[in-house]
Amino acid sequence: MRKSTKQATREAILAAARTVLASDGPEALSLSKVANLAGINRGTAYQHFETREDLIKATVAWVSEHLSTKVFGSYVDQDGNLEAIKQRPVYEVIAGLVDFAVENPTLGRIWLYDVLSSDNPSEDLFFRQFKQTTAQLAQSKYSQDNIDVEVLSVIMLAGYFLWPEWVTAHAKTDDERQNMTARMRREVLRLFLHGVLRADEFPQLESLLASEFEKG
Repeated sequence: MRKSTKQATREAILAAARTVLASDGPEALSLSKVANLAGINRGTAYQHFETREDLIKATVAWVSEHLSTKVFGSYVDQDGNLEAIKQRPVYEVIAGLVDFAVENPTLGRIWLYDVLSSDNPSEDLFFRQFKQTTAQLAQSKYSQDNIDVEVLSVIMLAGYFLWPEWVTAHAKTDDERQNMTARMRREVLRLFLHGVLRADEFPQLESLLASEFEKG
């Protein structure tokens, strides 16, 4: 089914907003600039978003929905519940998060700060799913004892979305950027395997970690 003109216009505005945010940061975002980039008049943009804050809020929601689909999309049942932890490949979740964060450093940072400063972060779709899957893991036979789900969730998400700031500042070439992305994947897997999981339950991850370190 074809999208309505209204929906297509809204998506064009949001796509333009993501472009501006990614290239120039939130300080440079304005409805006029976004409307010009989207190829529509400013009045039309204001019909969809009254303020730049509304536009940023909608962008944060897009990031959350995109992460949900990218990281957990294949593992959500018909009722919207996440499947058992054993059915979700740990490394795929790690790699999906690291890759998105490095490819979208500004968007990821905006999303992270919005969630961390929220009065109710669990209203955010992806944070809720991330915390839920962490809780499932903590309550399963596959994890170490006495995990603080909230603390672990915040620590892990902060690591995922702040590492790209380091990459942006220190990677001078595409090869360096790719190498730093791979390093983050490996280190998160190592920390997860030996600080969160019961490693003997995941021998395949031990083998994967060893092979990843051999690659350098």
